[in-house]
Amino acid sequence: MRAIFVLLIVAVIGLIAAIQFGLINITQTQPATTPTVTAENGVIRAEPGQAPAFDVETGTVGVGTREANVVVPQVEVTKGQATVKVPTVEVNKPADAPAKP
Repeated sequence: MRAIFVLLIVAVIGLIAAIQFGLINITQTQPATTPTVTAENGVIRAEPGQAPAFDVETGTVGVGTREANVVVPQVEVTKGQATVKVPTVEVNKPADAPAKP
């Protein structure tokens, strides 16, 4: 439960940071209105409200490649022989067990 709250807090902080850095632009295009309820002569009438509408613009990320000159090390590999100890595995069968009648 605590992990969900931490994850939610991190998401909200990320959203706030994205808005502050201009990666997300949110503008409200339609305001919200509450439903209207009237009662006259024993008749109740309700008119629906209106949900808000938003226009969200997000930044874009371009991913690609380009050529660049960078310094890289050169490694030479030479073949040779050396004596090293390697692990071995030995499997011994159990001694012959007497046959069961």
